[in-house]
Amino acid sequence: MKTQARDAGLARPVVGLDLWVMLPAVLLVAIGVVMVGSASIAVSEGQDMQPYHYVLRHCIYVGLGVALALSFRIVPIDFLQRVSRPMMLLSLLALLMVFIPGIGHTVNGSTRWVRLGFVNFQVVEAVKLMVIIYLAGYLARKADLVRTRFFDTLKPLLFGGLLSAILLVQPDMGSAAVIIAIIAGLIWLAGAAWRHIAVLGMLTIPVFGFAAMEPYRLRRIVSFMDPWADPFNSGFQLTQALIAVGRGELLGVGLGASIQKLLYLPEAHTDFIFAVLAEEFGLVGVVLVMGLYLLLVTRIMVVGILAHRRGRPFAGFLAFGVGLWLGLQAMVSIGVNLGVLPTKGLTLPLISSGGSSILMTLLALGMVLRIKFELDLESGAPLRRRTSLKRATA
Repeated sequence: MKTQARDAGLARPVVGLDLWVMLPAVLLVAIGVVMVGSASIAVSEGQDMQPYHYVLRHCIYVGLGVALALSFRIVPIDFLQRVSRPMMLLSLLALLMVFIPGIGHTVNGSTRWVRLGFVNFQVVEAVKLMVIIYLAGYLARKADLVRTRFFDTLKPLLFGGLLSAILLVQPDMGSAAVIIAIIAGLIWLAGAAWRHIAVLGMLTIPVFGFAAMEPYRLRRIVSFMDPWADPFNSGFQLTQALIAVGRGELLGVGLGASIQKLLYLPEAHTDFIFAVLAEEFGLVGVVLVMGLYLLLVTRIMVVGILAHRRGRPFAGFLAFGVGLWLGLQAMVSIGVNLGVLPTKGLTLPLISSGGSSILMTLLALGMVLRIKFELDLESGAPLRRRTSLKRATA
């Protein structure tokens, strides 16, 4: 009877959203809305804006991001594979757009944004996703060659090096390091030979070492090693963040009771929002957020493994890339806030205020959910009978 109903169009597959991706993502977004609201009120008032200016803007971006994610209910992953090749050129052009007069926009000495009407968009967030789509297509086509031929391993890193060179001019060393790490991680997951990875690593380290010799970057590194040596100048951000983390202790000072967010800690609602969270919710809040990231990234990687097992390498590498991106950026952002990594201008995914980041992160999660959706369809998901079926069989 079930077969007859399916043939008659009276049954449809029950394929829902993956709970283990949705649950941590929704919780992180909810925590982000609360923390942006808590951390940004003083900033808004200090800039003569409405107290809830930043949190309302953040909520708008969350809504737009959810809409983008839901668009993948009708956009198949095969479409992304077909357009993966042009992503190399598009990502380069996108990064170069910021240098066009009248289009590029400079904030705090960095030219990373383009003007889109009334808002500014940080193009590197879209470029991270473009790189993942391009590399997933490349590795799906040449996975066997990457394991044996050095040039096929080198080519993606040369592409990443070109992107990094443009980013260092903007300057944005943090995003450059994240992109190189994503590319290296995907190549490693594709099975590249260890000797090839070792050679490429030895070539990459001197390049970033040379870039770190820029005076302002060198000051960051030196101040990171001992921020208390100059707590009111080069070490100011880190010392204020460490004070916030220390005040949180086990259970925190309570939501809204942070002192450091009252214009002591720079970028409290963006780059250093995790320090405010640690102050208000203590070690318990820190462990909870880190646990949610661990659950989310682990589940995304599991989706990638499932895709590979079903003979869909592009979808698998796409999921791996998104997992690496979210995991690495969260790790770097948290590390900066806790003083274990030098200061970088990276947002905390799904939590920090930043329209470009939240839009692209939710779009990436929509891609992962689409991958799982298609895998469920291919595996013959359970079928739910419609009401009309009950009447037909009564």
